[in-house]
Amino acid sequence: MISKNQFKYIRRLEQKKYRRREGLFVAEGTKVVGDLMQRYQPRSLFATTEYIAAHPLLSQNDHEVVIVTDDELQRLSFQQHPQQVLALFPIPEASSSDINQGTLSLALDGVQDPGNLGTIIRIADWFGIETIYCSEDTVDAWNPKVVQATMGSIARVNIIYLNLPEMLDALPSDYPVYGTLLDGDDIYQQSLSKNGLIIMGNEGNGISEAVRSRITNRLLIPSFRQGDTAESLNVAIATAITCSEFRRRG
Repeated sequence: MISKNQFKYIRRLEQKKYRRREGLFVAEGTKVVGDLMQRYQPRSLFATTEYIAAHPLLSQNDHEVVIVTDDELQRLSFQQHPQQVLALFPIPEASSSDINQGTLSLALDGVQDPGNLGTIIRIADWFGIETIYCSEDTVDAWNPKVVQATMGSIARVNIIYLNLPEMLDALPSDYPVYGTLLDGDDIYQQSLSKNGLIIMGNEGNGISEAVRSRITNRLLIPSFRQGDTAESLNVAIATAITCSEFRRRG
């Protein structure tokens, strides 16, 4: 049974300031928790008897295991339909912010929607992009909504928060920095490298001027509809299209 103090402690982790203070984030569901446990050791597990019965080795690991009822898990969960388990994991320490110049990486400039960030992390995982660099005003990747939207991909993608303009200024002058812009050049007609940095911008305002001025290759995903059409694509959808085109060429 979960205690009142444990309940309050977990619910506070919905807020970024408490996550950062405690160094912990919440993951839920058999898929997300299972993927994360392949890489990280949880601090605590809150699970139903059904989940524990299916994972008999849990008690042999060095973490707290608390049995909860379905009703307790429902009250504890940040999801509408919780699935058997909720876990607390340590927030991974940021690896070196030095970019691997031989690979393709993503950078996010002010992405605000948790669902969009979670989906982009999942897209990066699908296309074999190991690192996402996030501006300091991008939504926190360890937000429960982001973690859930990744469907476990957050276990396989490195997320690094930093000052994007400063990082870009530190890159070699000939390093390809791509950005998707409404005044860019048709992505299907441009030469795309196997390495480089792809920058995606804020949902409403796109890429900030400070970052835009440092882009070396301006790309546009063209609309194929004449006349009235959508003003722009959702940032996660645009990321998927862009990554797919880079990988198709590579």
